[in-house]
Amino acid sequence: MGITVIQIGGLYMLYMIGSFIQQLLHIPIPGSMIGMLLLFLLLMTGIVKEKWISRGANMLLSHLTLLFIPATVGVMDYVELFSGRGIWSIVIVIVSTMMVMLFAGFIGQWAQTREQKRVREVKGA
Repeated sequence: MGITVIQIGGLYMLYMIGSFIQQLLHIPIPGSMIGMLLLFLLLMTGIVKEKWISRGANMLLSHLTLLFIPATVGVMDYVELFSGRGIWSIVIVIVSTMMVMLFAGFIGQWAQTREQKRVREVKGA
């Protein structure tokens, strides 16, 4: 359990660094996205290994639905923004959900193919 807390702390530090960069440079991208891009770059360059954050990331992913509750409740503050635009909101939600599902599927297939290729190379060597 202690290692999981440390891994989550590391992920949170990347979020904080992303938020700091966003505020410092006044970038119109949320700090959480900048932190996620930093994590991606660190993973792709090999500076951070996947096994160093896997337990913490998997624990967060297993509770992901709970993390959406504050955002969903926050939407209630903007009811006037959505009034009269209900059908467009539904269309946007459906289209964006489909885009996310497609993108995640393509990335998952790419990662699986890459992993299978790597395993074949290791077995063949």
